[in-house]
Amino acid sequence: MDRSQKTEAVAELNNVFKEVGVVVVTRNLGLSVAQSTELRTKMREAGASYKVAKNRLAKLALKDTDYAGIDEYLVGPTALAWSEDPVAAAKVAVDFAKSNDKLEIVGGSMGTQVLDEAGIRSLASMPSLDELRGTIVGLVNAPATKIARVVNEPAAKLARVFGAYGAKDAA
Repeated sequence: MDRSQKTEAVAELNNVFKEVGVVVVTRNLGLSVAQSTELRTKMREAGASYKVAKNRLAKLALKDTDYAGIDEYLVGPTALAWSEDPVAAAKVAVDFAKSNDKLEIVGGSMGTQVLDEAGIRSLASMPSLDELRGTIVGLVNAPATKIARVVNEPAAKLARVFGAYGAKDAA
């Protein structure tokens, strides 16, 4: 990398750090190209990104952002995962690390809140933003469904009673 490419990489990472909701630092302990591609695909499907970045450049990009506290985790062969949804990147990274011992969760940050490995794992166990939206829609929709059922129930009871009398008279 020449100087201009490094400057572009730092600026790109700095913009990422200013826009995302969570950053997860992972340690690559010998992932193959196929495994790395699989992880990137899973991240992309979840709305997250995964990138191997030079530690020195990542530390420069962290300056003047909310994620400056994770620079202590940038030691050795690390990679960064991030997403706007505070749960997506953590969930994919932790799930992938469970099935692959060559990826280790080091830590991360959710805004100014620095998280260790246990913090990232507990964040990953939370429901995603889409799951929470679905739950809220279900909760909002449930009372309307119950009201419709209560309003229609007396008419249904009457119809069953009339149907029973009709069947009795026909017999």
